[in-house]
Amino acid sequence: MKRWFVPLLAVFALTFGVISVVRSQPKLERTNPPVQPPASTFAHTVAAVGLVETSTENIAIGAHLPGVVEKVFVTVGDSVRAGAPLFKIDDRHLRAQLAQAQAAEQAAVAGVAVASASLDDLKQQLNFAESVLDPRAISAEEVTRRRSAVDTAKAKLGQAQAEVQSAKAQITMVNTELQRSVVTTPVAGEVLQVKIRPGEFAIAGAAANPMILLGRAKPLYLRVDVDEHEAWRVRPDAGASAAVRGNAELKTPLKFVRFEPFVLPKKSLTGDSTERVDTRVLQVIYRVQRDDLRLFVGQQMDVFIDAPVPTVSSTSGKAERAKR
Repeated sequence: MKRWFVPLLAVFALTFGVISVVRSQPKLERTNPPVQPPASTFAHTVAAVGLVETSTENIAIGAHLPGVVEKVFVTVGDSVRAGAPLFKIDDRHLRAQLAQAQAAEQAAVAGVAVASASLDDLKQQLNFAESVLDPRAISAEEVTRRRSAVDTAKAKLGQAQAEVQSAKAQITMVNTELQRSVVTTPVAGEVLQVKIRPGEFAIAGAAANPMILLGRAKPLYLRVDVDEHEAWRVRPDAGASAAVRGNAELKTPLKFVRFEPFVLPKKSLTGDSTERVDTRVLQVIYRVQRDDLRLFVGQQMDVFIDAPVPTVSSTSGKAERAKR
């Protein structure tokens, strides 16, 4: 009995170890993704990523003049017509300049009246002097002096009239600046973003973050980035479709609009280990055909473009070999 005890104990230990190892192994359960990834319906496809934008492109509104914002007339989602006011810069200093320019105009007009009256008086004196026929009554030197006085008065009148025109030009310039203090929309569209508030300082010129972003949301366009090594396969007459990220069932056909002729460095990287940061892309603009599809400007979509693989004829192959 003793000689069978050790082998039985070894067998029991081995069995227990095997069972423990088997039970400790992780169970491989098949999991299905919540949504199926998008798939192309074309036999040969160029896959790309598109960014939804407005048909007018996204317009970043800037200010003509720097200053503190006095009032903002729009909110996000508003539909605006061309020329509608967006926000207003504080214009109190411009109104003070306008009052000063108007006062200068009044002074210049008064100066014209004074110069005109002086000229009329000197002309009468000259006419009286020239009407005297007796040279002993008035000297030739006095007549010459009065003629010179008339010429000087004419010059002063011209100067006064020029000052009036200068004052009017100053008023026009200040009125133009007052008009420019109210920033208006260049095209009819929809307000996409409002990043400026009353009391904030608006800078003139280009800003890193647009104060107001707007564009025409109907129809929507899709700006598609096609890698440069596949750009030659994309044709204007080729079919294309796009699917919403996260739900491949929401898809729409696309209509070709134009090529952007300048090839850009790629900005949106996919994280693929084979991807190079010096990759450049050709941007292709498509129109979203489905108006009922709920899309947002700035949203990314998966794009598939029909791109049949070209066949190389035997004649061209022989010609290529002959060149080699």
